[in-house]
Amino acid sequence: MPGRLRAGSAITRRRLLTTIAAAAATTAVGNVAFNAEVPMFAQWDNHEVMEEWSPDEAINRSGYAEKNTLLLAARARRAFNEFMPLRYAPAEPGRIYRKISYGPLLDVFLLDMRSYRGPNGFPPQDHYGPDAYILGPTQLAWLKRELGRSQATWKVIASDTPLSAIGAGAAGAAGAHTPLGRGFEIADLLSFIQRSAIRNTLWITADFHYTAAHYFDPSHAVFQDFEPFWEFVSGPIHAGTWTPCALDKTFGPRVVYQNACSPEQGENLAPCFGLQFFGHVAIDGTTGVLTVTLKDVHDRALWSIDLEPKLDRTVRGVPPPRAI
Repeated sequence: MPGRLRAGSAITRRRLLTTIAAAAATTAVGNVAFNAEVPMFAQWDNHEVMEEWSPDEAINRSGYAEKNTLLLAARARRAFNEFMPLRYAPAEPGRIYRKISYGPLLDVFLLDMRSYRGPNGFPPQDHYGPDAYILGPTQLAWLKRELGRSQATWKVIASDTPLSAIGAGAAGAAGAHTPLGRGFEIADLLSFIQRSAIRNTLWITADFHYTAAHYFDPSHAVFQDFEPFWEFVSGPIHAGTWTPCALDKTFGPRVVYQNACSPEQGENLAPCFGLQFFGHVAIDGTTGVLTVTLKDVHDRALWSIDLEPKLDRTVRGVPPPRAI
């Protein structure tokens, strides 16, 4: 689109406005068709309020006239719910975490790791308390209860923060065998899943601005009281792409696949370079096999894996990936 229109230009203002209107109409039609066919379940991220915010934070950042974090969060929550209405929760109006059931094969648990977290800080807490919250006790109890009740073959946990970014440094502490900070609640949850013999859980997330498949293996972890599981990361769909992030080793993540921009390309690579990503999950109705495919913005399959449902207490191990 030209930055300036001169008299006699081949593209007149009227033609330009007509072109813009036609493009907007085409986009609107496409959006309506997409939304009619594909259900959308939204979570919020830190950017709805401000970068890496926590509820009790005292705002001393430049550019903010309002210094009350809770007021900013309340405004953001209202905007979020108006744009993406959610089912009303009488116990907590505006609550974002919830469960979506897809019959006998799938339950999706959407988390909120922003609204109840403790303050940002380093070094991380070495004991559990409000300063170490990431889910908060109420949401954590809800998630345990709903996972325990679930009769679905697959339990997909949608997290707005990658688990490989939550461990908060336990791996860097000499001789540490327990998580620190926000890792306490995740460790409690993972241990509960193992003790309760809850099978076929996997995590999907974004936040990292690239796509990756992480396998969490207790034999490589600081904290080891859990069963192995997968985490699939995919994004962004229209934002700057990052170079790969360093992974915290508290829960033993291993990079099985990743696609990101290179150090030479630099951080926050523009979307026009094509490194935009999304994920696709399909479950075979007969066998229950769940297939995860990581794709780029052109709908090209970059990497895929078939996961067979476990019906008993199987041995720990990494299922062989099927790369395509």
